[in-house]
Amino acid sequence: MNPVPAVTRAEYCVIACAEAWRDDGEVLASPMGTIPSIGARLARRTFSPDLLMTDGEALLVGLDGTPEGWLPYRRHLTAVTGGRRHVMMGASQIDRFGNQNISCVGDWARPRRQLLGVRGAPVNTLNNPTSYWIPKHSRRVFVERVDMVCGVGYDRAAAAGPSATRFHRIPRVVSDLGVFDFATPDRSMRLASLHPGVTVEEVWKATGFELSVAADVPYTREPTQLERELIREVIDPGGARDREVVEPAPRTGEAGR
Repeated sequence: MNPVPAVTRAEYCVIACAEAWRDDGEVLASPMGTIPSIGARLARRTFSPDLLMTDGEALLVGLDGTPEGWLPYRRHLTAVTGGRRHVMMGASQIDRFGNQNISCVGDWARPRRQLLGVRGAPVNTLNNPTSYWIPKHSRRVFVERVDMVCGVGYDRAAAAGPSATRFHRIPRVVSDLGVFDFATPDRSMRLASLHPGVTVEEVWKATGFELSVAADVPYTREPTQLERELIREVIDPGGARDREVVEPAPRTGEAGR
C-alpha cells in the first residue's frame, strides 16, 4: 500500500482559507485567487453547506465551478451593502490594523509602481466581512503603513464612526506562513496560528511591524482525511494550489518554533 502523501504547505493554506467561512451561514462567498477559491469550495462541501458561491463577477457557480445562476447587479449590491457577503481579497500591502493597498506603491501622485487600482475594496470592507489571502509573506507586503488605503482597517473604520463600523469586520488574514486575526484590545494584527514547519521568528523577520504574538501559538489544523481527498481528488486534482504556494525545502537541525 502506498503511503498517504504528507500535508503540504499549500493544503494548510487551503484549510486556513476555508475556515474563514465557517459558521457564516447563507452568505455570498467571494474568494479571489486560486487557494481562496479551493478553500471556499471545500468549506461548502463540508462544514458550510449554505454558502452561495460566485465567480467574482455576475454568476453564481456550483461546487465544480460551473455556472448555476445569474447574479443581477442590483441583487449583488443588496448583498454587498447588507453584510451578506464575505470576500477574501489579496493585498499588495497590509498594515497592523488591516488597512489594505492594491492601488500603487509610493506616493499616489507619482507612484513607483501602479497596481490594480482601488477597485471595490472600500465598499467591500465597509459593507461586509473581508478577509485577505497573501501567498508570499514578506516585509514588502506586511508594512508599518500602507502607501494608499484601499481596504479600510480597524483604526480608520473606528475613526469614521458607526456608519463605517456597522458591517466592518476582518475575520482573518492568511499567508503562506500562518493565520492572523485582530483579536487584541487595540484591534491590531495578531498571529493566530503557524503553519507546521514555520517558526515565530520566521514570521517576525518577514513582518514590517510589531506583531502581537501569544506565549504559545497553535499550529494551523490539519485537513481531515475527507478534506484531503476532496482537495486532491475532487476540487483541485491538477494541483493548482502547489503552483501558488510552493512546498518549502525540508530543514534540519531546527528546534520547534
